[in-house]
Amino acid sequence: MPGELYDIRDDRFAKLIHRNAGMDTLWTGGRWTEGPAYFAAGRYLIWSDIPNDRILRWDEMNGEVSTFEQPCRNHNGHTVDGQGRLIACEHRGRCVSRYEIDGTKTILADSYDGKPLNSPNDVVVKSDGSVWFTDPSYGIDSDYEGDAAPMEQDGRHVYRIAPDGGITRVIDDMKQPNGLAFSADETTLYVADTGKTHFPDCEPKIRKYPVSADGKSVGPGADFIFCDTRLFDGFRLDTKGNIWSSAGDGIHCFAADGTLIGKIRIDEVVSNLCFGGPKRNRLFICATTSLRAIYVNARGL
Repeated sequence: MPGELYDIRDDRFAKLIHRNAGMDTLWTGGRWTEGPAYFAAGRYLIWSDIPNDRILRWDEMNGEVSTFEQPCRNHNGHTVDGQGRLIACEHRGRCVSRYEIDGTKTILADSYDGKPLNSPNDVVVKSDGSVWFTDPSYGIDSDYEGDAAPMEQDGRHVYRIAPDGGITRVIDDMKQPNGLAFSADETTLYVADTGKTHFPDCEPKIRKYPVSADGKSVGPGADFIFCDTRLFDGFRLDTKGNIWSSAGDGIHCFAADGTLIGKIRIDEVVSNLCFGGPKRNRLFICATTSLRAIYVNARGL
């Protein structure tokens, strides 16, 4: 029904939500919010406001919001590695960086084959310590979310940074690779393609790629799920293999078999989300100008 928070398409989704759990608006005032990352040890969340060139911080203990860093080189996606360090995708920096425990910053990748990256967008850390990231062109397309510049790579691709720092290209068959995530057993890599922004015939989708036995590359990919409202962007998996993805009308939830089982409706376009809280059962959602949150009956990986 119009106005209802939950759009239940399958009984499996009904078991993943709390019908009496409402949507919380934790903060508003951004231009394009992105890249939520939850720090369990500190009980806080950080996220990007890309056009305003800032990272914001929400304190779970008192609900206060503060500026984490500004300017920040137009950060987009973030994640937290196994040592609790922030891994960041920088549009204006055209790099993937890591914030060390002592507060210093390390550039993990800013070029491939001797040429600058486009504008790293989203990032995930594998259990072996390798860092995988997407490199579409959004941060160099204009001065709104970075610095307008010509693309020096031969396309928009997905890369892997080995623990020793070596960089390899792992996917080269996408138009605009965006959000990405591994399955729980790390045998599958899922990647969203938002190429429709530049290539009208590119269907908005998430593709799946089998990870090689040594964990360092992927095999041929295949289209897996498609978006029925604008585009997929960032997404996360829960411990049961369900995919919780951003979309134009909120959060779309897909079962592990690819069935759309339900939606959480939001009145703004959603860019990204992550699980957080002490039990990893709260979805933190970046929705255009705001940061939202809702409790679900699922736990994030």
